[in-house]
Amino acid sequence: MHGWTGKVLDINLSNGTIKTSPLNEETARLFLGGRGLGARILWDEVGPEVDPLSPDNVLIFANGPMTATGYQTSNRFSVSTKSPLTGTVLDANSGGYWGMQFKKTGFDALIVRGRADAPVYIEIKPEGVTIHDAQHLWGQRVRAVTKSLGQNNHKRNVLCIGPAGEHLSRIAAIMNDGERSLARGGPGAVMGSKNLKAIVVEGKDRPDILDQEQFKYMLYEARKMLRQSPLTSQALPEFGTSVVMNLVNHIGALPTRNFQQSQFEGAEQISGEALTEKYLIKNAACWACPIGCTRVSKTEKVEGEGPEFETTWAFGAQCGIDDLAAIIEANAICNDLGIDTISAGSTIACAMELTEKGLLDSDLRFGRADLLAPTLEAMGARRSLGADLAEGSLRLAKKYGAPELSMSVKGLEMPAYDPRGMQGQGLLYATSNRGACHMRGNMLGLEVLGLPKLIDRFQVYGKSSYLILHQNVAAAIDSLVICKFTHMGVAEEYFARALTAITGVQYATGDLVRVGERVWNLERLYNLREGFTQADDTLPPRLLNEAVGAGPSHGWVSHLEPMRQEYYRGRGWNENGVPLPEKLKELELADLMEVAR
Repeated sequence: MHGWTGKVLDINLSNGTIKTSPLNEETARLFLGGRGLGARILWDEVGPEVDPLSPDNVLIFANGPMTATGYQTSNRFSVSTKSPLTGTVLDANSGGYWGMQFKKTGFDALIVRGRADAPVYIEIKPEGVTIHDAQHLWGQRVRAVTKSLGQNNHKRNVLCIGPAGEHLSRIAAIMNDGERSLARGGPGAVMGSKNLKAIVVEGKDRPDILDQEQFKYMLYEARKMLRQSPLTSQALPEFGTSVVMNLVNHIGALPTRNFQQSQFEGAEQISGEALTEKYLIKNAACWACPIGCTRVSKTEKVEGEGPEFETTWAFGAQCGIDDLAAIIEANAICNDLGIDTISAGSTIACAMELTEKGLLDSDLRFGRADLLAPTLEAMGARRSLGADLAEGSLRLAKKYGAPELSMSVKGLEMPAYDPRGMQGQGLLYATSNRGACHMRGNMLGLEVLGLPKLIDRFQVYGKSSYLILHQNVAAAIDSLVICKFTHMGVAEEYFARALTAITGVQYATGDLVRVGERVWNLERLYNLREGFTQADDTLPPRLLNEAVGAGPSHGWVSHLEPMRQEYYRGRGWNENGVPLPEKLKELELADLMEVAR
């Protein structure tokens, strides 16, 4: 095989067995790698009877056919599992160097199953795979573990969990390369439940590329287009992902104080411009990335990567906080404890509203920047109120009698866009398979930035077709696996041509989009098998019933229902959101048809 290594590593921590099996070539053609391959393996391995934190759940680390080839942003990898936060199919992906290094060890995927009797870490090197005792690392934070195990971006890379994962926080992240994360949905808790502290990789073999000349040409074309795009050549390198903070706030779509408002009066103080002016030390980039959107920032207390836009929003506008230094420090604490920043900030915001409504006895109030750090520390240790917060906002809100105050979908906290001011984004959140997620087909480009064109953000009818295409393309990109920012300058046609040059398998643009559609439908089937229904494709009552009180989105609620029915028809699903048999046959998923009946 070209592009793929053709090997899957399978480790059972319960009995210490280490096996290698061939990657099925037809599976590779249909699902590529990353998210797609992970979903296919998860379907076979983990059914509805499996508790996400039991030894029967699996962790699937997968790269893609483009990983480590040197193509733009070909550094990424994903983890797939059954989410302990939502109970849905879950994948999360990350950049940096670990994914590239893992591919160079000679594997397309790693399946970790079972549970070790005591803490361990896995080491994967050219000379073999070893399971080591990790009791001396248990309890340590991410930076200490990463340093202790010899992190070196160009030779040896470390993936690990922090205390949050050890304490089985349902919003725990898996951290790689020290400060990068596979964050959403609690994969760190699954890793912690297996007594697995870390996975260290050292690779040496670059993947085989079939048509080197065509690949070099496609690489040249991609570089040229990224240089021509103002977003990837100027905005992201200069201001990072927080470049959109003021813009989203300006249009009245920046969720504020647990989505009670859609504009934040302190947005300017926490913007990308403010970060660059006051706290930025330098830019950084993942392996093989010409964009360089990573910010390395420094306050009097911390220095490190970030924060990204979603993190800045979660601890900022969502909590009514405009203290950028406190936000930077909260981000650093989350990275060291191994906590998803989006879920953490939104859960704290939920607690703030519960407190202000008299439902929770705590000191948390909107604007209390001084409480961010101690609250996160308590969450990482599951101490006092932190034990409830570590469960995520939905379980927290249910415990204190107000589940409607959890701003989540399927239990996953929503990111930094108010669906009342971006109707398509609301449909995206409601229908995303892992719960509310902007990375599953973000409508920001179409509804706000005008990429590739601008459509009315308040438009309701006729918008689902745009979203479906975006979701399919996003799933394909996550299966390649490359960074979605590349897609802001490079069309999917060029990804398909580069993939063909690498693998020798003919992929036209439509074929690549079809891979994404196949992955999306497989994930839908997984959730249906788990007991999810159309009733779960919804938004918090606040967004459906409470109109925005002021600003550019004044008077708007999310008009979800007509969009959802239109979406089901566009997907080739029935009125209950179940894929029709003819759609599954078309996607070569007919063998899974029984679930859809």
